[in-house]
Amino acid sequence: MRPEDYIDIVGEEVIADIHRAAQLLSEKSVLHVNATYYGGGVAEMLHTILPLMNSMGLDADWSLLYGHPDLFQMTKKLHNGLQGEGVDISQAELATYLSVNEAFARYTPIMHDAVIIHDPQPLPSIHFRRKSQPWIWRCHIDPSVPSDHVWDLLKPYISEYDAMVVSAEAFRKPDLPVKTYIIPPAIDPFSTINRDMSSDEVNAKLAEYGIPQDKPLLVQVSRFDKWKDPVGVLDVFERVRKEIDCRLVMLGNMAGDDPEGPVIYRQVAARAEQMPDVHLITETDPALVNALQRSAAVVLQLSLKEGFGLTVSEALWKGTPVIATRVGGIPLQIEDGKMGYLTEPKDYQTMSERVLRILGDPNLGATLGAAGQEHVRKRFLMTRLLLDWLKLLNDVIRS
Repeated sequence: MRPEDYIDIVGEEVIADIHRAAQLLSEKSVLHVNATYYGGGVAEMLHTILPLMNSMGLDADWSLLYGHPDLFQMTKKLHNGLQGEGVDISQAELATYLSVNEAFARYTPIMHDAVIIHDPQPLPSIHFRRKSQPWIWRCHIDPSVPSDHVWDLLKPYISEYDAMVVSAEAFRKPDLPVKTYIIPPAIDPFSTINRDMSSDEVNAKLAEYGIPQDKPLLVQVSRFDKWKDPVGVLDVFERVRKEIDCRLVMLGNMAGDDPEGPVIYRQVAARAEQMPDVHLITETDPALVNALQRSAAVVLQLSLKEGFGLTVSEALWKGTPVIATRVGGIPLQIEDGKMGYLTEPKDYQTMSERVLRILGDPNLGATLGAAGQEHVRKRFLMTRLLLDWLKLLNDVIRS
């Protein structure tokens, strides 16, 4: 892919801005580092942003911090702690975390002009490397109110970075001596998850997974993670179904760096077994995500905490209204009453009322969806993300 492939969607001026920003970065190199090649929005964005960077003359690489279950048990605690949960991290867990990062830092070839570290898993690697280039920490999590224990543990490593990137202004940490950039995530309209699909393709994909279309469809696409409140989704569905007969699909893959996923899935499955018309799917199938978001009457995103929640923009891009919680980066994507509805976390009664309002008025759903699609086109497509990164790299490499 090249930026020019997006010109019919975003216009010539955006593409010209990208070329101007890329001129001074010709033949520069950048390394992205994270902990998984699949599962979740980070890997999804990297699969698109790297080819785009390379098409503009940058040499963009991607390395993986390889870990094992003990490491990911500990880094999941860091994830939860950054989002405010009280966690207990033992000295043994900390030693494992640091030793994996030390091995990565010592043995990974890093000869790039800039290094971008994504999320907490590879964060301390900077401590074990005599760096000769700017390092940037991209935090995709909401760190606005972290637990003191986790913040005290991570802050010294974050302070070694030349820059930090977060998704929203509310995530900025004023106690950090590190320049902070605000770069919201974005979606690729040409990816398998977001490309246009014909009605026949949608029907065939849903039939492949045994999902009938005889009733209005409610959908939540998220990891089976307590922060996504999957049990709350079942609560809302149960309330809505008392008024309007409908069907629920919950689709969530199991990312390799999230050991809590199978535990949460079993909890959800135990309750779902007692309810009719609930489909739980754990396949990694981007085309299924696409088909579900297109065929849904309403997409739900009932997160308790959320770094951004790319599934909101994905659904809106397909013209589907979204009901979501007013947390993290979600309010950047939805204006309440214009593209869908925002509620407070766990306010299941209000959520149910909003779903019923849309199900009872198809014209309302279409109006909300159309506004959402235009909002995403202007603010949350991959060309804007590429331009933001090019501007940041110009800033840190040349400073």
